Amino acid sequence: MLQEVANGTIREIDGLERIYFDGHWIRYYDVPNNLAYKKSLIDQLTRRVFHHVEPGINTPGNKLEEVRRRYEAEDDASRKRVLAAMLAGALLNRGSDILTHIVELEQTGVTINPENELIKECGLCFMGALEYGKYIRVKHGREGLEELWGEPFRAFTTPVERFLESRYIKIAHTMQEIDEISEKMNAVFAGSPMFRNQVQLIEELATCGKNTMETLRSDPAIIEIWPRFVTASERVTDCKPTLGEDATRREQALGKRGIDIFHRCGTLIEDLTNYRIPMPKTTQTLLQDCDQFKERYAARLY
Repeated sequence: MLQEVANGTIREIDGLERIYFDGHWIRYYDVPNNLAYKKSLIDQLTRRVFHHVEPGINTPGNKLEEVRRRYEAEDDASRKRVLAAMLAGALLNRGSDILTHIVELEQTGVTINPENELIKECGLCFMGALEYGKYIRVKHGREGLEELWGEPFRAFTTPVERFLESRYIKIAHTMQEIDEISEKMNAVFAGSPMFRNQVQLIEELATCGKNTMETLRSDPAIIEIWPRFVTASERVTDCKPTLGEDATRREQALGKRGIDIFHRCGTLIEDLTNYRIPMPKTTQTLLQDCDQFKERYAARLY
């Protein structure tokens, strides 16, 4: 019998250190457990979350009080929602600004006690950002914003080792969703002359997506991995059904419906890769739509 691998097991595989979580061997990075690294981690998470949400809410921390006054005075519900999102951004940036100065002080030899007022104020800013973050909208209107927006706060309040463990678990679950999408597309479309070539594009995107997801942007390997992922994504976006010159309108309509699923699949894999968090509801909806497509058009697919 094969011995079950325990979560957290680290091994060298094909020349790379990898850590095992929930069925996946993920690229492992040994990082320092100190405040300076935590600050760097929060900066990365903050930039990532602002990249994936609606534009205009990356409010500088020094604008916090002005935005708060505007928010409290606003009566229009729509504008108040936007101001709340901007307030969340200002609170997140203010917390990051305070943490920057704390790290700078520690680097000069000044020890900051966890009960220090600066630390407390930093925590309150991250908590406020989490509270008002519920008013923010993601660019694609997909699920996962609460999880994404809450990561800087969790990185601040959680020991580095425990936070990184939770990140590996999320990456493993996200990889599992990408595998489920790729396997479903193969099961539904690989037997169809109209779509079998396009299935290979999905498989390539899934592989590139998982490689990208597990690789830090600071890792030199990203220089090779990122272009492969973008190229694979563009190929799915540009793919078309395989139709003969004499294809009927009925066949053309079927091809369009099928390719629409391929495009949705590509967009979801791209989002899963960039967000690095699972999206179970969105994934299940796509998988069900694949099954319904097969049931409805099975006689014409194969």
